Amino acid sequence: MNTDFIKGVIVPILTPIDENELIDEVKMREQVDYVIDGGVLGILAFGSNGEFYVVEEDEMERGLKIMVDQAAGRVPVYFGIGAISTRKCCRLAKMAVANGAAGISILQPMFLKPTETELYGHFKTIAQSVPNTPVLLYNNPGRVGYTMSGSLVERLATEVENIVGMKDTSGDITQTAEFIRRTRQVNFKVFGGKDTLLYASMCHGAVGGVCTAANFMPELITDVYDKYIAGDLQGSLEAQFKLNPVRLSMDPASFPVAAKDMANLRGRDIGVPYTPNLPTPEGPVLANIRNEMQIAGLIT
Repeated sequence: MNTDFIKGVIVPILTPIDENELIDEVKMREQVDYVIDGGVLGILAFGSNGEFYVVEEDEMERGLKIMVDQAAGRVPVYFGIGAISTRKCCRLAKMAVANGAAGISILQPMFLKPTETELYGHFKTIAQSVPNTPVLLYNNPGRVGYTMSGSLVERLATEVENIVGMKDTSGDITQTAEFIRRTRQVNFKVFGGKDTLLYASMCHGAVGGVCTAANFMPELITDVYDKYIAGDLQGSLEAQFKLNPVRLSMDPASFPVAAKDMANLRGRDIGVPYTPNLPTPEGPVLANIRNEMQIAGLIT
């Protein structure tokens, strides 16, 4: 299975919606073009910042078709799966592959407290439902309440042929490094999941990052990656330091609202989040976001 294309900055693309909370096709197509022009090497449909948890299945399918069509082969489009039920995850995986997804990403089930045996069976079953498609694991302990272990990831990487990589959003660089160390013999593709740790993750062997920042400041986050790949390590580190204050200003806002707020501040006209979330109101949080964006030269 060719996995050479699985690298770089992948954007968990925002999902623009209209007043009826249906995907706005025109704005969706514009966002696809914007991130590709900004230098990303992949698009992740319906990741955490794509608000997968509030999107109906028929809208996911429609949205994926729009993204694949608009990307038109310029970059791969991956499909994010965050359902709890193994059966539902398999259904979504098959739908995604049928509609042109180049790969799928699977979040560990939220709300549950599964054993490693249960998790192994969950991921293996989903991967085997789309045996010719690359599968990426998605470790996000902050949102689901537990982490994948290094031993689990190593087993999946070595025993399930089409589980070929992962995104680690633990924010623990030691854990990210362990995932890389334990799987490097099978060319497993590990992505950093924290925008602020892209440089650090790549220093430990990550192949790139799945980065929210690419939705509204792609030129900054891709600069970290591009300079690192070109061998300009000091330039890459400085690019990381330029990005970090902007990215950190998002954290006090309601998740995942800030990403759409910041895109709108840059003139992207992305619109509002799905309810129950609301745009960040005027006040100290939004003022700090705006200030850091101004310092970084993103807005005037």
